[in-house]
Amino acid sequence: MSSITLKNISKYICKDINLEIFDKELLVLLGPNGAGKSTLLNVIAGLIDYEGSVSFSNLPVDKVPANKRRVGYLFQELNLFPHLDVSTNIAYGLRIQKQSQDEIRTRVEELLQIMKIKHLSSRYPKELSGGEKQRVALARALANSPRILLLDEPMNSLDYRTSKYLRTEFKTLQKKLGVTTIYVTHNFYEAEEMADRIAVLDKGRVEQIGSSKEIFFHPTEAVSDFIGHQIF
Repeated sequence: MSSITLKNISKYICKDINLEIFDKELLVLLGPNGAGKSTLLNVIAGLIDYEGSVSFSNLPVDKVPANKRRVGYLFQELNLFPHLDVSTNIAYGLRIQKQSQDEIRTRVEELLQIMKIKHLSSRYPKELSGGEKQRVALARALANSPRILLLDEPMNSLDYRTSKYLRTEFKTLQKKLGVTTIYVTHNFYEAEEMADRIAVLDKGRVEQIGSSKEIFFHPTEAVSDFIGHQIF
């Protein structure tokens, strides 16, 4: 897979961000709305212009277009195609890359098994629950075997029970696949549950980075204010 190195990244609210994400790590970007979390994901994915440099495994990718960066991206809005069934939704990116029918069929079958949604393969998005849609969207993000996976508040629209269950499943899956992952949330408890490390963003800057215990027991003043409102 890949490590990620961000050097002096500036775009919109983000100012001179420097950040290292380790190979196979699950890093959580934690912060309030408007802190720059989604902007940073878009920079890594190559979806917007930016100042600074992005490297994957020490190789600069600043001139590499988004469709060549091998980044899977699960947006806040899942954007499943309503007129396509589950299997065809998952296969969409593979078809864009003009893979053979046999390759597409094999990969889709594999993802249906991994995500435990084989029984949903011929259903359409309107026939799925929120949790089922989430699984399909994640399968689609994984279809092209990305070296990096970006998740932008993926559990935001789900009820607590479904969200809790899927978070547990996803963390197990992430470790099994070994894909370097950045997971965005504004919820400290969610970050604590998911993260190998947490990077707290505030007003476009990395305010603090460390384990959940380090963030909780030794927060900076700004981080203390942010997580304190959630805990107390």
